Amino acid sequence: MGASGKGLRILQRIASQRPQTVEGERCDMCAVPIADAHQHVVNVSERHLMCVCRGCYLLFTDDTAELRFRAVPDRYLSFPNFALAPGRWDELEIPVGLAFVFRNSALGRTIAFYPGPAGATESELPLAAWDDVLAANPALTQLSADTEALLLRVPEHGGEPECFLVPIDACYQLVGELRRLWRGFDGGQDARRAIDTFFDTVRSRSRVAKEPS
Repeated sequence: MGASGKGLRILQRIASQRPQTVEGERCDMCAVPIADAHQHVVNVSERHLMCVCRGCYLLFTDDTAELRFRAVPDRYLSFPNFALAPGRWDELEIPVGLAFVFRNSALGRTIAFYPGPAGATESELPLAAWDDVLAANPALTQLSADTEALLLRVPEHGGEPECFLVPIDACYQLVGELRRLWRGFDGGQDARRAIDTFFDTVRSRSRVAKEPS
């Protein structure tokens, strides 16, 4: 066999041993394939979520360490005694009846996001008004910065306001779904159904938060 024939056989062998292309999502840190249902970490300084494998996720679960990345926990809590004084929602300057609130450690402040046709709109909460909400509901202070959010809902036509502690990636999942479904000024029926379904899921996964002693 000539040199060209041997070279062709070598190329064929290399091609046969080359790893097959894997379709689907990959870990944003180590690039291994990950399932559609996967975990997330928060890039604290850049304020965005990263899709990660289990191994990379476990590297950032120590919430006492000073880390650039933080694992998003899978904790759902309900606050059945949540109190919101009349007019307090307006003082928070949130124009719709749904928002999620989280503590941004890099910026050193509490931020609210609310859904709309363009996605999530950011609103910096008036400090005094938010402090009044925390004073009336001390159990809310167990929120972990960057990785968890307080999901608040104030019914438009009466009814009691609701508050849940949820993983922050769940909030962004809801915002993405609403952006896809949103129609008109108020979102439309499909968006409202998606919100109702989301809150049903949150209620089913939540355990009652312990009140501070």
